Amino acid sequence: MVSNATAGLICPSPMKPTSNGIFQGDDPLQFSLPLVILQICLVLVVTRGLAFILKPLRQPRVIAEIIGGILLGPSALGRSKSYMQAIFPPKSLPVLDTLANIGLLLFLFLAGLGLDPKSLRWTGKKALGIALAGISLPFALGIGSSYVLKETISRGVNRNAFLVFMGVALSITAFPVLARILAELKLLTTDVGKMAMSAAAVNDVVAWILLALAIALSGTGKSSLVSLWIFLSGCVFVVCAILIVPPIFKWIAQRCHEGEPVKETYICATLAVVLAAGLVTDAIGIHAMFGAFVIGVLIPKDGPFADTLVEKVEDLVSGLFLPLYFVSSGLKTNVATIQGLQSWGLLVLVIFTACFGKIFGTLLVTLLCKTPLREALTLAFLMNTKGLVELIVLNIGKDRKVLNDQTFAIMVLMALFTTFITTPIVMAIYKPEKRKRMADYKNRTIERKNPNTQLRILTCYHSARNIPSIINLLEASRGSEKREGLSVDALHLMELSERSSAIIMVHKARKHGLPFWNKSQQSDSNHVVVAFEAYRQLSHVSIRSMKAISSIPDMHDDICNAAETNRAAIIILPFHKHQRVDGSLETTRNDFHLVNLKVLEHARCSVGILVDRGLGGTTQVAASNVSYFIMVPFFGGCDDREALAYGVRMAEHPGIRLMVIRFIVEPESMGEIVRVSIDSSSSTELRSSDEEFLAEFKQNMAKNDSIKYAEKLVRNAADTIAVLSELKCCNLFLVGRMPECEAALDLSRSDCPELGPVGSLLTSPDFSTTASVLIVQQYKSGTSPNLTLQVEDESPDKDSESN
Repeated sequence: MVSNATAGLICPSPMKPTSNGIFQGDDPLQFSLPLVILQICLVLVVTRGLAFILKPLRQPRVIAEIIGGILLGPSALGRSKSYMQAIFPPKSLPVLDTLANIGLLLFLFLAGLGLDPKSLRWTGKKALGIALAGISLPFALGIGSSYVLKETISRGVNRNAFLVFMGVALSITAFPVLARILAELKLLTTDVGKMAMSAAAVNDVVAWILLALAIALSGTGKSSLVSLWIFLSGCVFVVCAILIVPPIFKWIAQRCHEGEPVKETYICATLAVVLAAGLVTDAIGIHAMFGAFVIGVLIPKDGPFADTLVEKVEDLVSGLFLPLYFVSSGLKTNVATIQGLQSWGLLVLVIFTACFGKIFGTLLVTLLCKTPLREALTLAFLMNTKGLVELIVLNIGKDRKVLNDQTFAIMVLMALFTTFITTPIVMAIYKPEKRKRMADYKNRTIERKNPNTQLRILTCYHSARNIPSIINLLEASRGSEKREGLSVDALHLMELSERSSAIIMVHKARKHGLPFWNKSQQSDSNHVVVAFEAYRQLSHVSIRSMKAISSIPDMHDDICNAAETNRAAIIILPFHKHQRVDGSLETTRNDFHLVNLKVLEHARCSVGILVDRGLGGTTQVAASNVSYFIMVPFFGGCDDREALAYGVRMAEHPGIRLMVIRFIVEPESMGEIVRVSIDSSSSTELRSSDEEFLAEFKQNMAKNDSIKYAEKLVRNAADTIAVLSELKCCNLFLVGRMPECEAALDLSRSDCPELGPVGSLLTSPDFSTTASVLIVQQYKSGTSPNLTLQVEDESPDKDSESN
C-alpha cells in the first residue's frame, strides 16, 4: 500500500502553467498559474483578516500568519478532502513551496540588513550573561525532553540531529518579533527594552550557528564525516564572504549619494549576489537562506544604499511571498495527530520545558545582576518570544525527516502559545512609571505677556507631500529681528508596522532614543531631512529633524511627549485630507484623523491643524520672494486670540500683509440666533479678555502698516458666510478652533470636529477658495478641549492663557 500511495503521488503529469480558459473546456484550477494565484489570494485574505481581529490584543502579525496557516491546512479546512484536492492538491505543492522559499530567502536577506554587527559591540557583560543563560538552560532542557519524545512518538529518527533540533527550537528568541513587541508597548528606550534587545541580538547570532550545526547533522549520508564536511564548508563560505563581500558593497555604497536615486544596476547586482549565495549554501548542504542572511549582514548599513534595498524588496516579500511560507508550514501541521492523553501530556511537557528554561534561566541571571524582580520577570517573558525563526527550524527538521508529523504539530503549537502570551503578560506585570514631565514652562501658547520671547514650534508630517507648505509657513512665522527667534522641531511620524524598514528604524531608536534626532544630514537618506537642513542654513532658524515610530493608537503620545520635552508653544499637525487636482479634499488616511483628535485632547500646549492647499505653491519660497495675504476672522474667545497672536507675529515678515476682521453680532437681532448657555460671569470675563487683547492689538497695529483691521456687523450665519466669501482671495486663513460667539456656532457642521465651525466652513466644498487654512486651539490649563463643537462651560484662566 505504501508503494501504491507513493506511485499515486508521482504518476500525475506536471501541471501546465496556463489554461485555455473555461470557454474552451479547461478547468483553471488544474493549471499551476491560476491555482497559485488563488492560493495566494486565499492566504492573504485569511492572514490579514486574522491580523485585524487580533489587533486589539496587540499581537504581532506572525501570530495571525501562523494561525492562518494552521486553519488552511489539514487541522481545520483541510479535513475536507474535496477542499484539499481543489485548493491545495499534492501536485501544486512544489510550486507553492518554491515560491515560499524564495520569499523566505529574500526575507532573511532583509533580516540580515536589519542586523548591524556593530551593535553587538554595545552588548555589555550583563546582556551577554542573560543571553547565554537564556540559550544554555533551554537548550539543555530541550535535549532532555528530546529523550522523552524519542522514546514515545519520535522513534527511529536521527538521534544526534533530533537532539540538536529540539535544543535549538526551545532556545530561540525571535529578534524581529521581540523588537516589534517592545516598540508596540513603548518599552524600547526603557532599561528592560534595551537589555532585551541586546540579549536577543546575541541570541539570534548563536541560534543561527546552532541551526547550521543542526542542518549539518541532519544529513542523510552514511558516513559521519559528511556532517563534518558540510559544517566546515559552511564555515569556509562565511569566511570567504567576510573577505569578499564588504569591500565590494562598500564601493557601491560610496557611489550612492544622499538625495539621489540608487542605480538599478546596483540593485539587480545585489539581488543576483543574494541568489548566488543561496545557491552555494544549498549546494553545500545548508539551506539557501543562510547564504542570503550572511550577505544581508555583511552589506554596509551607512548611507542610502541599504535603505533603498529594503524599500525595493520589503513590501513584495513580507506582503506577498512570506505568508506563503506560513501556509506551507500550516499544510504540514495536523493538530489531529495529537491524540490521546500521552500526546497532550507531551505537548504540556514541551511548553513547560520551553517556558521554564527561557524564563528561569533569564530570571536567575538577571536577579544575580541585582535587577528589580518586576523588571527581571518582564525580561524573562520577553526573551521567551518565538516567531518565524522557530518555524524555519521546525520546517527544516520536518523536511529532513528529523521531526515527524506529531512532533512537528506539538512544536508549532508551543511556538504559537509562547509568543501569544508574551504581550498580555508583559502588560500585566510591567507598568513603567509614566514619563516624568518636564518642569512646567511658561510659554505653552503663542499669546503671551512678552511676545519677544523665543517661539518654539513642533511641526509634524507623514510624508513629503506637505513639506513645501510647512517650510513656507515656518518662514512666515520667523517674526522680526527684535524677537529671540524661532526654534522648530520637525517630527516625521512613522507608523510601526511589520515591515523590515520599520524594524530597522526600531534598532536606530534603540540607540538614539525615541523620538530620536537626525544628528546629521548623512545619517538619513530621506530628502525631507535635506530640505529642512537647507532651510535651516538659509534662514538661520534653529530647526531639528526627528523621527518617531509608533502604532496609530499611540502616535499621539509621541507627539505630546516630544512637544513637552522640547517646550513647544504650538504643535502643527497636517490635516488628514489633501487637495486633489480639481481643488477638492481627499482623505489620505482616516487613521491620522484620530491621531489629530487625540493630540487636541491631550497636548499641553497650543495645537494647529494645517489644511494645505499649496501655501506658496509647490516649492519652497525664498524669504525675499514671500508675498502672502493672511486673513484672521475674529469672533472672540481664547482660540481666536491665539490665532490673531500668531497672525500678528507673521505680519512682522516684510512680505506678509495681515487683514483682521472682527465679527460683531447686532444686539437687536440676538433673539433670532440660537443661544448657548454660558454663565453670565464667564461671558463678562470673556468679553473683557477679548477687549483687552484687541485694545493692545490696535495700539501695536499703528506701528505696522502691513496690518489692517475692520469690524463687521452680522445678524446670523448667512451674513457671516457672505462676509467671509468676500475675503476668500487670500493665501492663508488663521482661525480659532472654537470661537466663543453665537454667530459662528451655526456656520458649518462636518465630520471633522477638529476643524471647528469656521474651519469646517472654509474647508467645505461649498466654500470656493484656494487659501490654506490653519485652525488653532489655545492651550488651557486644567481643562480638556471640547471635540463636539460645543462652547466650553467655563472660561479659561486668564493668567494661564497669557503665559
